[in-house]
Amino acid sequence: MTASMTTQERSDIDVRDGAVRRPHIIVGVDGSAASVAALRQAVVLAEALNGSVEAVDVWQFPASVAGYIPPEWSPEDDAKQVLAEATSEVFGTAVPSWFEQTVCEGSTARRLVALSRDADLLVMGSRGHGGFTGLLLGSVSSACAEYSHCPTLVMHGESLLAHGDSLPVEARA
Repeated sequence: MTASMTTQERSDIDVRDGAVRRPHIIVGVDGSAASVAALRQAVVLAEALNGSVEAVDVWQFPASVAGYIPPEWSPEDDAKQVLAEATSEVFGTAVPSWFEQTVCEGSTARRLVALSRDADLLVMGSRGHGGFTGLLLGSVSSACAEYSHCPTLVMHGESLLAHGDSLPVEARA
């Protein structure tokens, strides 16, 4: 890297293999206020790093209640709707080309950890089951923080919700 490189050029270099590419940020979105705020934060980071964002919603068919679910209900369609609403809330109608949406089936923590193999950062909100309850229930965010293959940013609801609306989201020129 030479001293004459711009900040933008330096941010596009992947130091793992020297290849020029955009940093890739994955953000888990489940429709909660904390996940939408995490999406906003991922967008801010991607804009600062000239990166890309992939918003991911993972669905799992609740097998334990299979006989009680109307046949016309689709958890995959619901997940797509959740992503569409979160995307609209963050971008309005001006969705940038560096943003993509992924809906997949499976265990949320396992899917996000698997996707983290090809990411530079994993971002998610935390709805916060703190204390003893959190120890009993476990959580997607703690599993991802422990097992992801890239740095993981867990945004906690209280700090996010107090400041989430002030996070700047601007379209790149």
